[in-house]
Amino acid sequence: MSNTFERIFKNRTVFVTGHTGFIGSWLVQWLCDLGANVVGYSLEPPTNPSLFETIGLEKRLGHIIGNVNDHTKLQKSIQEHSPEFVFHLAAQPLVKASYDRPLETIQTNVIGTVNLLESIRKTSSVKVCVIVTSDKCYENRELDYAYKETDPLGGYDPYSASKGAVELIASSYRNSFFNPIDFEKHGVGLSTSRIGNVIGGGDWAKNRLVPDGIRSLSTNQDIHIRNPTAVRPWQHVLES
Repeated sequence: MSNTFERIFKNRTVFVTGHTGFIGSWLVQWLCDLGANVVGYSLEPPTNPSLFETIGLEKRLGHIIGNVNDHTKLQKSIQEHSPEFVFHLAAQPLVKASYDRPLETIQTNVIGTVNLLESIRKTSSVKVCVIVTSDKCYENRELDYAYKETDPLGGYDPYSASKGAVELIASSYRNSFFNPIDFEKHGVGLSTSRIGNVIGGGDWAKNRLVPDGIRSLSTNQDIHIRNPTAVRPWQHVLES
């Protein structure tokens, strides 16, 4: 499998937004190991300590500190590096924080994605774009089966609603500008990836079940589970 990915990414330029975060750092590490030329665009690492700083990733890629809400800087960064592949992970990723900062959540997750798609639309080098969303994008009807891709989109909280909106926007751009029917004309493959609860080493974020639980155990404190009856899919970061 690694040989297959190496043939795809070796010596290719890959642009990753949100590269200083937990999942973004693992993605960058993997891409660099495959021989890709990686350029990252993100805010400063969101936690201290952070996986990005702990394993010294800054030395392995083109490291750009920037906000996806800054359309001018984002587009300039993408066009200057002429990537073939784009992975969009930059986001406000926490449900609880979305209640505290709904405007920031929607601005970053929704408008930030529009800024990225507009930048890609104006960058001829891009051939593939993967936008990472969440299984929170679905309308939660408390049904006793795993979500299917055809299930209705929705979202009770601002974070979930923002991810549903991102799915709709990505679908709109795919149909309007990157339609598979016209692939020979535009040459861009656009897709989304709806991930579940991601676990793995290097996640120091607050208000996530596993990191919070480990912190509580290491300090001999009670573990607080906000929604003990919730059923969620879990996946290791290397499988996300």
